[in-house]
This record gives sequence, C-alpha cells and structure tokens, in this order.
Amino acid sequence: MHPQTAVVPVPPSTAPINPEDLLTEREVADRLRVSEKTLQNWRWAGEGGPRAIKLGKRAVRYRRADVEAFIEAGLTGKAA
Repeated sequence: MHPQTAVVPVPPSTAPINPEDLLTEREVADRLRVSEKTLQNWRWAGEGGPRAIKLGKRAVRYRRADVEAFIEAGLTGKAA
C-alpha cells in the first residue's frame, strides 16, 4: 500500500490566495534546480520539499512564500 502524499488541501477558512503567488511544479523545480519527478517523489514520500497545494484532482501548486521558506530552511539548517 502506498503512503498518502504530503499535498495539503487548503481549507476554505484560510485567507484568499493570490493566484500570482502560486507557482507550478515546473517553476519550483527550476527554482530549486531539481526535476519535477523529485518534487513528486518528495510529495509522495511525505518527506522534504516545500509545502504543496492541491487544486482539484490533479493540479498541484506551491505558494511562493512556502518555496522561499524551504530554501531559507536549507540555508540555515532549520526546519520551516
């Protein structure tokens, strides 16, 4: 049996998300200099990688702030 992915659904009670602050898998992979498959593996394993948002059944996006926090955590050695 496969473990659940680490994709976090956004509850309706959270603040509105600015679509301009959402990044695609390709954009995040390019920014982190990893493959899209690496991002998918991180989500699937529930280990590492920036927090992802699932939109609908298939679309996955990343908040720009979450990607920046992930990068900062790697630079400081502290979890985001």
